[in-house]
Amino acid sequence: MTTDPQDAEPDPSHRRAKPERKRLSVMLDELAGDETRDRIAISDLVVALQLRAYGALLLIFALPNVLPAPPGTSGLLGLPLLFIATQMMLGRVPWFPQVIAARSMSRADFGTLIERVSPLIARTERLLQPRLMWLSDPVVERGLGAVALVLALVLVLPVPFGNMLPAFTICVIALGVLERDGVWIVGGLVLAVVSVVVAYGVIYVMLRAIMFLFLNALT
Repeated sequence: MTTDPQDAEPDPSHRRAKPERKRLSVMLDELAGDETRDRIAISDLVVALQLRAYGALLLIFALPNVLPAPPGTSGLLGLPLLFIATQMMLGRVPWFPQVIAARSMSRADFGTLIERVSPLIARTERLLQPRLMWLSDPVVERGLGAVALVLALVLVLPVPFGNMLPAFTICVIALGVLERDGVWIVGGLVLAVVSVVVAYGVIYVMLRAIMFLFLNALT
């Protein structure tokens, strides 16, 4: 008795494998290597990153603030962070006004930037894995958007060196959202509390110092 090949159980090895989830570093490298583009605009990033745009854009705009930067950098990059975090909190599709979406840089400059940042992101991604995935649920993600909004507000305040810790915290949360790693998200939430407490302490001391100087000037 022979068996009809069509009735035979399909070989599992021939089943179509589920496409692997691309890492952010890979997606940025691909965008930087796209020779069909002369310039890379913020709108291009939103389209290329698709459903992962929230975490990726938070990371891209927060990361430069982690390192010492010229005065005014936190205010310049903090405004897009406020915009992104607000939309994330409201559960809306990432969107920028044309005046922001149209801002662009040459592909060569973008490639140079990605060449410096991508290895760091790639090394960090090796530490990430899907864990406590309920923390990447859309409802929870809206709450994370609210946390990111508070951190972005702290970041844009004119506090000396007060932008580094909130920016680093946003990066940790963003990486956790990108790779659905709840452990990193929890770590980011802990850092968020520390960031707000530290910022409050610095602002309190600054205001007390200003008040002290003002009262002494009157006497």
